[in-house]
Amino acid sequence: MSLGFEKYQGTGNDFVVIDDRQLIFPESNLPLVQKICNRKFGVGSDGLMLVRNHPEADFEMVFFNPDGSRSLCGNGSRCAVHFSRKLGMAAEIGTFTTTDGVHNYKVDPTTGIIAIGMHDVKKHSYAKGYRFIHTGSPHLIVNVDDIDHVDVLHEGVDLRRAAEFEQINGTNVNFVSEIGSGSFRVRTYERGVEAETLSCGTGVTAAAIAMALDGRATDQAEFHTQGGVLQVRFKKAGNNFTDIWLVGPVQHVFSGIFYA
Repeated sequence: MSLGFEKYQGTGNDFVVIDDRQLIFPESNLPLVQKICNRKFGVGSDGLMLVRNHPEADFEMVFFNPDGSRSLCGNGSRCAVHFSRKLGMAAEIGTFTTTDGVHNYKVDPTTGIIAIGMHDVKKHSYAKGYRFIHTGSPHLIVNVDDIDHVDVLHEGVDLRRAAEFEQINGTNVNFVSEIGSGSFRVRTYERGVEAETLSCGTGVTAAAIAMALDGRATDQAEFHTQGGVLQVRFKKAGNNFTDIWLVGPVQHVFSGIFYA
């Protein structure tokens, strides 16, 4: 079995994207998903996406983490928009559906910057003494003074697997430090990848909301990840957040064929 694929990256978050409009990918074959995402025995990626037709939205995106689990992926969604435009399925403004429902998207035709609309956030809490926010995927936000000296792998995995998160199969963990007014650095330990990734879209969205709740951001925030810069824009009314947009660049890296 051979599978054509595209390799994409959004601020260093890299993905395998497959045109599955003919519904030929065996999505129940999780070992195959894991093998494709494996950096030694497969293509290697932070996730795998299937792009499909949808009767109401412009397209459907099915996302798998490298371990075969599913969740919303912010940067992956932005890459899927780019690929769907190449397939003639998406315009400059439209909608797509994925794990947690329907999302809007916008494409700047001049810069190529792609923004996706995130769902409203009205619930946030504390866990392990840190803010815990769900933005399609669960995220713990840890404020640190010197992000360069954080042991993301070891500190991240301890929090990711804490007993408080056992019922939701663990959480993502974001370490955040302020570098200027409304500007931050962030490093993320991602569940499903089980490692630090160069960027996480749902993570910076959760971090933006946490910074706004702490009075460190107003209606937008800029995040410098290990792989590039992302912006999050939003409207805040009390402790409720609406009109949330994740904004950043996307790059098509290469095309290939995987022999399963």
